[in-house]
Amino acid sequence: MNNTNTLATRPLAASIKSLPGNGFRNLAVALIVGWLLLFVFLPNLMIIATSFMTRDHASLISLVFSLDSYSRLLDPLYIKVLGHSLLMAGTATLLCLLVGYPFAYIIAKMPVRVRPLLLFLVIIPFWTNSLIRTYALKIVLGTKGLLNTALLSMGLIEQPLRIMFSEVAVIIGLVYILLPFMVLPLYSAIEKLDVRLLEAAQDLGAGAMSRFFRIILPLTLPGIVAGCLLVFLPALGMFYISDLLGGAKNLLIGNIIKTQFLNIRDWPFGAATSVTLTVLMAGMMYLYYRAAKMMNKKVSLDD
Repeated sequence: MNNTNTLATRPLAASIKSLPGNGFRNLAVALIVGWLLLFVFLPNLMIIATSFMTRDHASLISLVFSLDSYSRLLDPLYIKVLGHSLLMAGTATLLCLLVGYPFAYIIAKMPVRVRPLLLFLVIIPFWTNSLIRTYALKIVLGTKGLLNTALLSMGLIEQPLRIMFSEVAVIIGLVYILLPFMVLPLYSAIEKLDVRLLEAAQDLGAGAMSRFFRIILPLTLPGIVAGCLLVFLPALGMFYISDLLGGAKNLLIGNIIKTQFLNIRDWPFGAATSVTLTVLMAGMMYLYYRAAKMMNKKVSLDD
């Protein structure tokens, strides 16, 4: 009987395999893999290879193996720029978290029919290029910009605030551009909260702060970490925000990479800096993976 069923199902399996949908699926997978190989893997491989080459003033690079570009990264000047970049990106990430968490919590607690509209308003900035939005921010933060004009008209200040070309302007620009990347993961994590846990904790006498730190915060920690990574990692390389809002004294590591490739024409050193930044980002992603894995393991043991 089993042999008969097996023989009967073979033509069916063969016909399923021959469906046109499978051919389309294979074509789609081939296109995606080809795109990733051609425009992601190959360029990154070229950057890694260039970082081990020698600078040539005539042809940009010379096919001579060298580690000089990586040894130059140990120069105190570049270490200072890296530390400054980490500080600026960390500050922007912290501010995005402090602003984005309550905002995402409010959205998640709004009526279901209102949430799509609020999320739509969060996503709207993505429709405009971030470079254009940075130029618009210059109009707001300038000495004669909208912010100073409003503060002067209300009598809150006597002289215009000099915000442009400072660390404050760079941080404001980073928060302004990257805040949606923090809100969306937080909203996704907060929306999945089981309300019954909060109700049970309240019935047992837990206060609002206790419920937040013992239930809400641990359960939304994956969203917090994901949002922080989505903000922190891009903030390290957004050189145009530093160029337009920060001036020459507030460089990010992305400014060093841009300058080496476009101005100084030292491609090996620019490539080495890019590879180092990529390795740093990969290390942070790995730490996030390990933390999420340990958290899931702890939850499974508690269950």
